Amino acid sequence: MRLSDLIKLAANNLKRRKMRTVLTVLGVVIGTASIVVMVSLGIGMSEMMLKSYQDMGSLTMITVYQGGYGDSGSTDPSLMLTDDTVESFRHIAHVTAVSPSIEVSVEAKCRGYNGSFSIVGVTQDYLKQLKLREGGQLPSSNAEQPALIYGNQILYNSFYKQKSYESVEVDPEKDTMFISFPPSSVSQGSTASDGDSTTAARPQKKYILPVAGILEGGAEDWSAGSYNVYTDIDSLKRFLKKIYKKALVPNPKTNKNGKPYPYYIYDNVYVFVDDMDNVSTVQKQLSDLGFNVSSSMEWLKQAQQQLGMVQLVLGGIGGVSLLVAAIGIMNTMMMSIYERTKEIGVMKVLGCAMPDIRNMFLCESGMIGLMGGTVGLAFSYLISYIINFFTKNAGSMMFGSSAGSSLSSIPLWLAGFAIVFAIGVGMLAGYVPAARAMKLSPLAAIRNE
Repeated sequence: MRLSDLIKLAANNLKRRKMRTVLTVLGVVIGTASIVVMVSLGIGMSEMMLKSYQDMGSLTMITVYQGGYGDSGSTDPSLMLTDDTVESFRHIAHVTAVSPSIEVSVEAKCRGYNGSFSIVGVTQDYLKQLKLREGGQLPSSNAEQPALIYGNQILYNSFYKQKSYESVEVDPEKDTMFISFPPSSVSQGSTASDGDSTTAARPQKKYILPVAGILEGGAEDWSAGSYNVYTDIDSLKRFLKKIYKKALVPNPKTNKNGKPYPYYIYDNVYVFVDDMDNVSTVQKQLSDLGFNVSSSMEWLKQAQQQLGMVQLVLGGIGGVSLLVAAIGIMNTMMMSIYERTKEIGVMKVLGCAMPDIRNMFLCESGMIGLMGGTVGLAFSYLISYIINFFTKNAGSMMFGSSAGSSLSSIPLWLAGFAIVFAIGVGMLAGYVPAARAMKLSPLAAIRNE
């Protein structure tokens, strides 16, 4: 029997018992909608969590901090983050770039308002990952003065009125920004061991530094760099050396004699890895060297394990509904076989092949699954839309993300899987009744009243 004939025959049989068919299809609709919505909630939460961790920083970036302390309580020189250490990190497998970081806390005035923020000097490799507003550009490493990239939150939450401390909005691209760097913590020209604390440098003069750009995002958007100001590290080094001379930075690390080291010792170093799958390997190597390390990928994996358990629970709840629907399909097909016993007997007497009889009932149950799966998927999209409409701020509440991700997400693969799964469940539920129909004796079936 041709497939088209089987489909026509199955469709006609379903039409003859419309009410029973509708009720059975309704069970599949509820089951499909339940499992799709439940899985979509898990997918949506996973996407929001991923976006949240991406906002915290690149998932292929590892932050390396200074290593442990020796027996005397002083820092082990081999675990200091120097230029030589940075260079050694570059030779680790899967490392694509390394960026040391210099951070300086500064005071600022803009339109008469006081503010404060940190200027962070990083390499071009780090700067290239920053997303700038239209018109922004990366600061040059050869400029006489460091050009600044302002975090978006600097515009809204870093400047205050003097009396009320009410935050005010500023625009570095339009408003003149006067920046003053902190005084040096060590004396300039004499060492701290001389006992002359009065020779320490006085507060620095105010500078107007060029603006390279502003990070993407508004007042409600947050990322790892939202409250920082970035610039090229080489340009910042030259600028700071003019201010702090041999000290190099405002708060240099000093040796046992109180003298600042004649080379840079960084607070942290950013290590970039070629792929997220290799982050754990590189992180372990850095940790084994004695350095303190952290990465967004580390926290993401832990969160994903917990969320995976939630997804299994949600999928299981939906699966129970579809199981009930499968039982309904099986019951419908058993009743159909009971009512059509004579019809099956006549078909066997006329020489109809056993596989055709089986396929006829499998086709009927598959059509029930197809109809129920299609309608259930349509309801799933409707329910998903309603959920997302009433949970617009779910991302920020659950994960601190302002990305506007949907709590319920139905990707195309889930939609396709839902239809195929519904058809499969329908045919599987109809297999036992179909096998029973094949075993019926032709003569007994004809005599049956």
